Amino acid sequence: MAERTTCCVVGGGPAGMVLALLLARCGVDVTVLEKHGDFLRDFRGDTVHPSTLSLLDQLGLGPRFAALPQRHLSTVQVPTGPGRPMLTVGDLRVLRPPYNYIAMVPQWDLLNLLADEAQREATFSLRLNTEATGFLQEHGQVTGVRYRTADGTAGELQATLTVACDGRGSLARALPELRLRSFNCPMDAWWFRLPRRESDPGGLVGSAGDRFMTVMIDRGSYWQCAALIPKGTDAERRAAGLDRFMAEFAAVAPWLEDRVRALSSWDEVKLLSVRLDRLRRWHRPGLLCIGDAAHAMSPVFGIGINLAVEDAVAAARHLAEPLRTGTVRPRDVRAIQRRRWPTTAATQALQRLAHARVIEPVLAGRQVFGTGADRARPPIPVRVITTAPWLRRVPAYFLAYGALRERPPASSLR
Repeated sequence: MAERTTCCVVGGGPAGMVLALLLARCGVDVTVLEKHGDFLRDFRGDTVHPSTLSLLDQLGLGPRFAALPQRHLSTVQVPTGPGRPMLTVGDLRVLRPPYNYIAMVPQWDLLNLLADEAQREATFSLRLNTEATGFLQEHGQVTGVRYRTADGTAGELQATLTVACDGRGSLARALPELRLRSFNCPMDAWWFRLPRRESDPGGLVGSAGDRFMTVMIDRGSYWQCAALIPKGTDAERRAAGLDRFMAEFAAVAPWLEDRVRALSSWDEVKLLSVRLDRLRRWHRPGLLCIGDAAHAMSPVFGIGINLAVEDAVAAARHLAEPLRTGTVRPRDVRAIQRRRWPTTAATQALQRLAHARVIEPVLAGRQVFGTGADRARPPIPVRVITTAPWLRRVPAYFLAYGALRERPPASSLR
């Protein structure tokens, strides 16, 4: 007999797990397919913004989340060049507490928390080591997925609605009718670990060097480091030697000088190809895309996770009742893109501006902002909106909650 569920969620990342938890709490039969055997992966974003902190509190998970190992960050800053001061683009301290900071939490801890809570619901199922390999289709409508488990077993899972939450490599992105739109992205990222000392700075630390920028995430016993390099220069820069790069890295973070030989091989440095794009259509009959599957975000401002979570909250609010009663209509699914598109487009526009005005000049070895003696100062509009007391809430609120705040369905609250 064919396997069946009401909602098949492809991908167990933040969007997939939040959507599944909310739907299950609303009484919807939901199955999550996750191709990996656990959530333990190094190279994922760790920033949990106020929008997600507020959601966790509403779901009754605030105390359990607060017990996780974490660091708090109150300002969002970007480097403006070697030896130049950081530019503060958002100061969350101007927001009303308690949600006036960003929590730095390993993503696997957050996902484990969500999965553990969802397992309490009789209508929730999580299938690890199960990869969706294709869509089932009938009369032009997606009716579920084909899957393969880690031991090679193949099967089919039929669903009233399939939600693609499987990131920028999503199966759905191969569907031509969804039409992917890509934007220029000036950088790629190297990811690696370095030991951390108790005397080191804490939280999130950034700086700029010779044609690279760094972001270091405090993980307690080690630093999760990212170095942004000009796109397409991975092979060239590796050929120059690991010792040279680590010496340049230590030059912009001298407190790390005693650890420049902690990396013994380029094998310990992983390349992430940074992309910025979005689907023109996030849906077709029987299928919805959210999170990175619908819009791959740049790591700028670390906001991608929280946009994905907000997508999931909006989807649950619009779809929980139609899914529960078996009355899902195409317009119910279309409503998710209409709701979420403005925040997505505005955030990507802001990231594109940061790419053009901050990241690309630094990676090209040029100064950021202006000319002559004023070259290190940002344009007047940027200075006004980030310093004027009556306007500082604008960028802070946008970074915290996006253009629209999303509310979970009432029946999901406990």
